[in-house]
Amino acid sequence: MIELEGVPELIDPVMVAAFEGWNDAGDAASTAVAHLDREWKGEVFAALDAEDYYDFQVNRPTVWLDNGVRKITWPTTRLSVVRVGGEKPRDLVLVRGIEPSMRWRSFCNELLGFAHELGVELVVILGALLGDTPHTRPVPVSGITSDPDLARTMDLEETKYEGPTGIVGILQEACTHAGVPAVSLWAAVPHYVSQPPNPKATLALLNRLEDLIDLRIPLGELPEDARAWQLGVDQLAAEDSEVAEYVQTLEEARDTAELPEASGEAIAREFERYLRRRDGGTGPSAPSPGGHAVEGGDAPYLRDGPGGRPRPPRPQRPGTPEGPEEPSESPGSPESGDDTGPEDSSED
Repeated sequence: MIELEGVPELIDPVMVAAFEGWNDAGDAASTAVAHLDREWKGEVFAALDAEDYYDFQVNRPTVWLDNGVRKITWPTTRLSVVRVGGEKPRDLVLVRGIEPSMRWRSFCNELLGFAHELGVELVVILGALLGDTPHTRPVPVSGITSDPDLARTMDLEETKYEGPTGIVGILQEACTHAGVPAVSLWAAVPHYVSQPPNPKATLALLNRLEDLIDLRIPLGELPEDARAWQLGVDQLAAEDSEVAEYVQTLEEARDTAELPEASGEAIAREFERYLRRRDGGTGPSAPSPGGHAVEGGDAPYLRDGPGGRPRPPRPQRPGTPEGPEEPSESPGSPESGDDTGPEDSSED
């Protein structure tokens, strides 16, 4: 039985979920939900029973000291609620956890039970995958859904993917079958620099989420972190001629594929975001047909990057599998024939 004592009646609630593991390349998706929780001071009201869903030899508990007393933190999925003020206040139900090891259908049903009890109007699931995308360009973010009506009204891609999937795909289908509108947002992380964190991909997901639910999200230091991250990768790539050559190849392919959008839809969307932030309020959402987000354009990154960054692995040539995922029609989007996918695919 789901007990929600102490949770107030929510205003137009949207559930935003992300899960560490196979669907979370560069930790971009889970970091995005953690950012929302931190910026809006979320209050945890529920946690799923770890015994029901996790193999503790795969996701091990951690031991820590609290004033000399040893305590254990178990891997789980927690739900918190945040209220976003302004002229049109609304609530977000944030779901952040680890991809479960077992009983995925029960896991999804339990989350849907919370969504039903809280009156959630839309579920947005964030994910990140590895793709053949250059770190020097805006991060591609694709918005997909299994609901044809939702795809049409929110200008999203209708998924046609067939193949292995993770908890993001399973939860989206569970929502669809339960009659709950659901959208997945996927950010493409360069596979040649896949180690976390990736603040640029996190920023791209938050910008796309902002457009989708028509809500201004405080970004804090993320824009500066994204600039520092890109500068750090630029410096590492410059030290290896093979990496630099490969990045240039990806840039040329990306620029050729997206030239029409770069001159139209993306510029218009970025200008609307600029006006919305300048005015300090919300504006009309403007998701692009291709689902690509622009998280600040291609302005030069001037801030010094952090020292001691690990050297990116030698790039793999296009077509080298990184693990299965929901591919996409555009680089890094979850519906193409690209056989690259999120990290940590060993759990499949």
